[in-house]
Amino acid sequence: MTTATLANTASIPKTADAIIARAREIRPVLRENAARIEENRRLPEDIVELLRSAGVFRATMPRAWDGPELTSVEQIRLLETIAQGDVSAAWCSMIGMDSGIYSGFLDQETARKLYSSLDTAQSGWIYPQGRAERVTGGYRVSGQWRFGSGTTHCDMLAAGCTVYENGSPVIDDATGRGLWRVVLATPDQFEHLDTWYTTGLAGSGSIDYQVDDLFVPAEHSFSFAEPVRSGPLHDAPDAILRKMSGIPLGLARAALDHVREMAGHRVDRETGLAWSQDHRVQMAVAELEMELTAARTAVYASVERQWNALETGTELSADERVQTALARYHAFRTARRIVHRLYDLVGGSSVYRRKSPMDRWLRDANTMCQHAVAQDSILQLTGNVLLGGRSTSPFF
Repeated sequence: MTTATLANTASIPKTADAIIARAREIRPVLRENAARIEENRRLPEDIVELLRSAGVFRATMPRAWDGPELTSVEQIRLLETIAQGDVSAAWCSMIGMDSGIYSGFLDQETARKLYSSLDTAQSGWIYPQGRAERVTGGYRVSGQWRFGSGTTHCDMLAAGCTVYENGSPVIDDATGRGLWRVVLATPDQFEHLDTWYTTGLAGSGSIDYQVDDLFVPAEHSFSFAEPVRSGPLHDAPDAILRKMSGIPLGLARAALDHVREMAGHRVDRETGLAWSQDHRVQMAVAELEMELTAARTAVYASVERQWNALETGTELSADERVQTALARYHAFRTARRIVHRLYDLVGGSSVYRRKSPMDRWLRDANTMCQHAVAQDSILQLTGNVLLGGRSTSPFF
C-alpha cells in the first residue's frame, strides 16, 4: 500500500472524540481550499492526506483491529463537521471510511490482507452495474461503473455486479432477482474515465471506471446479506447509508452560519435597514434554523434508536425500519431548500462563484439530491412498508 502509508500513523487520532475534534481543527483548512478542490475536480493529494491524518478513513475500522469503530451517530457527526468545511471532501470521506464496514463482510484473514492499513481509503459503486461470470476460484468481471467518488485517490475499489454462470444470471432465491455481489480490487486494475463534469460536488472526482474480463478471487468479493462480523455496523445492510445525512446537515449549517455572519454588517440597498434589524431577514433565518433543527433531530434520533435496537437484538417495527431512510431523505431535501432560500435572500452577490460560497453550495445541494437516497422513490418504497407491504429495498 503506497498512499495509505503516507500519513504519520503515530499522530493519527484513535478514538471517536479525537477524530471528530481533529475534523473541527481541519475544517477551516478545507473551507480555505474549497474553490481549489472544486477547480481540481478531485481531491488534491494534500487534502487526501489531511483527511487521512485526521483519522477519517479509519473511522469504521473494528476495535478488534485497534480501530476506532465509530458508531453510526458518531460517523454522522464526523461528516457533518467535514461538510461545513467542504462538501466534496465530506462526500469522499463518507465513501472512504466504508473500508471498515466492507471488511466485516469478508473472511477476516483475507480482510486483514486487503485492508492492511487502518487508513485504507475505499471507493466504488456497489450497485450491480457490472457482470461477474462465475469461474473456478472466483469471477471474471466486466463492466463500467459510474459515480466512482474518490477513485482518484482510493486504495481499494469496489464494483457491484450481477453474478452469471455459464452465460446466464444466477437468481437469488431471497429476492427473485439476479444475485448481487460486490467485488474488490486495487484501482490500478481498472481503467479510469474522465467523465466528472457536473453541476456540483465537482471536487469529489466521481468519475467512471471500467474493466474487461478481470479475474477476482472469490474471497475478494462479498454480499451485504452475508456478514462475517456481527454488531450494528454489520447486522443490518444499511450501515453504509446511515452516515450520509451528516453531509446535507453540515452543508445547511455552513450556509446558515455564513448568512448570519453576513447579517451583522449588511444593509438592505432598497430600504436602508440593517439586515440584523430587517424583519424579512429575521423571519427567514429563524424559519430555516427551525427546519434544520427538525431535520437534524429526526436524523440523530432515528439512527440512535436503530443502533440501540441492533445493539440489544431488539426487533424493529415496520415504522422503525423505515424511519432512518425517511429522515435521511428529509435531511437532503431540507438542506437543498435551506440553501436555495438563502441564495435568494442574499441576492445578486450569490452568483459570483469566486466571491461567494453560496454558488458552490447551491450546486452541491442540487447534485447531492440526485443520489438515490434523496429521490422520491424512497417515499414510495417506505410508504409501501408503512401500509403493510413487503420491503423491496435491500436496505430496510
